[in-house]
Amino acid sequence: MFRIAPVALAFAGALFSAVTIAASPWAGNLTPIAAADWNRARAAHLLERAGFGGTPEDIDAFARLTPAQAVRRLVYFEGAPAVALPQFEHSGVFEAGLDPFPASRPATTDLARDSGEALGVTVKAGGNRRMQPVVNKFFYWLRASKLETDRVAYWWANRMLTSPRPLQERMALFWHGHFATNEDKVRDYRKMLNQLELFQNQGLGSFRTLMIGVAQDPAMLSFLDAAVNVKGAPNENFAREIMELFTMGVGHYSEHDIREAARAFTGWNYQGVAFHIDAAKHDGGPKDVLGRRGNYDGVQVIDIILDQPVTPRYLASKLYRHFVREDIEPALAEELGRRLKAVDYDIAAFLEMLFMSRDFHAPESVATRIKGPVELVVSTYRKLGLTEVPGVPDFNETTTALGQRLMHPPTVAGWAQGRSWITPGLLLERGNFALDVALPDINYIPGDRYPGAQAGYEIRNIHERVRSGLDLSTATKPGGADGGVDMMAMSSMNGDRNEDFNTRYGSYRGWQMAVERVKPIPRTVARLDLTGMVLKAGCRTPEEVVTYMEGRFLSVPLDGATRNKLAAFLEKELGTRDLPAAASYAEDPLRLLLHVLLSRPEYQLG
Repeated sequence: MFRIAPVALAFAGALFSAVTIAASPWAGNLTPIAAADWNRARAAHLLERAGFGGTPEDIDAFARLTPAQAVRRLVYFEGAPAVALPQFEHSGVFEAGLDPFPASRPATTDLARDSGEALGVTVKAGGNRRMQPVVNKFFYWLRASKLETDRVAYWWANRMLTSPRPLQERMALFWHGHFATNEDKVRDYRKMLNQLELFQNQGLGSFRTLMIGVAQDPAMLSFLDAAVNVKGAPNENFAREIMELFTMGVGHYSEHDIREAARAFTGWNYQGVAFHIDAAKHDGGPKDVLGRRGNYDGVQVIDIILDQPVTPRYLASKLYRHFVREDIEPALAEELGRRLKAVDYDIAAFLEMLFMSRDFHAPESVATRIKGPVELVVSTYRKLGLTEVPGVPDFNETTTALGQRLMHPPTVAGWAQGRSWITPGLLLERGNFALDVALPDINYIPGDRYPGAQAGYEIRNIHERVRSGLDLSTATKPGGADGGVDMMAMSSMNGDRNEDFNTRYGSYRGWQMAVERVKPIPRTVARLDLTGMVLKAGCRTPEEVVTYMEGRFLSVPLDGATRNKLAAFLEKELGTRDLPAAASYAEDPLRLLLHVLLSRPEYQLG
């Protein structure tokens, strides 16, 4: 199989390294481009940045518009097809007794021991392991919520792929990294889904509205420990992050500002999936925040923060780095901040100005941004003309291997961007993704049906022992049923064992219950017809095929020598220069070419 050559890795270093060149006349110029400046290449660039790329037909349609019409179609959906996208289809895994979900397994069994029930399950009146059903239910929800969250990610990926309003999903992805929350801590797919829908519905509107929505969002409140932010003992997590990461950046506030702002958010919590203020836990006293004093609540503190001169500059600069390029001059950052403030933090109006600007279309901005993993995967499927995200390769596992798993950002700061997406190892993973698209892995085993990693290995072992007829204590003994247990495992076993329940069995049974309830992700494989694609485009020779696929998939043109090598590679695989004559067997050679092309460093830029 054709693998990425070491020379490609070496070339990647040169391609992604900083190059000092004279600034073009359009760099830093926010003047709108004229209709006469609009062309197909600029339409492709707009779709690449404000969406997830497009097919040649998509690009042609946008090229026929004026630049103002093209931008407004993306930003305000003017003229976009009125397609009703499907809502998320719940598996029905949630039960009322699961809410509120205890902080840990010990907290769950303590509650069950003290009250006689927990998680909607009554403790058995007698017999062995009286609390086992409670422990089973605890692990069931952990597994079910995680698996359902993976389904949410698939649902979202399909929206990214098929929506006629791609900027809506692109902005949701941006805000998901900006207001980062992780299901591992939230432990409730419903809250994660609701937050995502907040980003989808409000992501192009008023930032003030969005910021208040996030501050009152149960996923964020759970993630940043709202339950322990109470009058007399404020928790500073949310107040710190709202200033440091969400609005102003480091160095523009004091520790005193954080402590005082934290008091304004005391009592803010949630019940189920709804925002709730506990008036008894809210500190309504006077507070000193960023040079102002008053009996502020959380919304008023947000308004004070938005009124700081640094806030629009911070937000505008972050939007600029995401949509235009990493480098931004201080004077341009100031001007962008001024313009964001002038439109009262209206994100759509700001992006309309940005996408229309000469700076957005300057050579420094075109094909200079490294695609993030989710963007890379979705744009690949979009450019291939697919209408659904394949189940093989698995979307979540693929993006995880590339460094970005939806609903699981690594920290509250979200994901690093830019060159952090590209290392020799990650570039090889990108090549492996291209291989899996072109030639699917028939050995793939779905992770939503088959527990993986070390925990999955232990669960599968327990399953085999139970199914073989061993008693529960023997089947769940660390180290296997043969009694070969070291001292650490024995200590762990003693810690886990309790006459009222067996934790290891609960973990196993929870997986079993979750797999029974959670709907499986469809394991379709991309049905490619590259032969039909290139013949329909009028390609007759290997050179024409390479030129066509280069134009369809790459934003950075190949050099002549590389183009010739790829054409020679395809000709050798076809055994002829006559593509129509080889049509009956051309699919595999074309897929090998696709793998090589999508593995190249040029494809990583958009």
